[in-house]
Amino acid sequence: MHGRPIVISGPSGSGKSTLINLLFKEYPETFGFSVSHTTRKPRPGEENGIAYHFVSNEAMKQLIAEKRFLEHAAFAGNLYGTSLAAVDHVINMHNKVCLLDIDLQGVRRVRESGLQARYIFVRPKSLTTLEERLRSRGTETEEAVQKRLERAKDEWAYGMDPKNFDHVVVNDDLDKAYTDLRDYIFAPQKSK
Repeated sequence: MHGRPIVISGPSGSGKSTLINLLFKEYPETFGFSVSHTTRKPRPGEENGIAYHFVSNEAMKQLIAEKRFLEHAAFAGNLYGTSLAAVDHVINMHNKVCLLDIDLQGVRRVRESGLQARYIFVRPKSLTTLEERLRSRGTETEEAVQKRLERAKDEWAYGMDPKNFDHVVVNDDLDKAYTDLRDYIFAPQKSK
């Protein structure tokens, strides 16, 4: 197991959060989560500081101006970002492998930052499956679902390019997807 941060990305509805939660449940002493900041409102059941650091637009813009983020992006009218402090906190304060759950824009920015991370792309079997998952949530407007689907097409193309990710997990069957993710993370890594 390498201590390098692990970036996990994929379209909204791909199941990446579920897979990350399974890793935490099985290996609570190994992995730590980089809690991102966002200006969006919490969804039912989401706690501040656990799901996200929920902040105002003004506070987020101030943090961006102060260059406190490893990556940040705007999506669906909200800002999201991974702070340098959140990553450092996991690695240095807890001595764990930091997991980052970020979107495509974030992946590009993290790559540009020079952070020596491993990159994993999570996707469902098809875009049709993804649409079914997004609609079954029942938490978003039709307009928001359409925006997520449009964005997913770009993410899908980027994620399937082998030079962008070290590994792709197809989340069609949760148990198989989790085994694939876990086996990849714990496999001896070849130096690049």
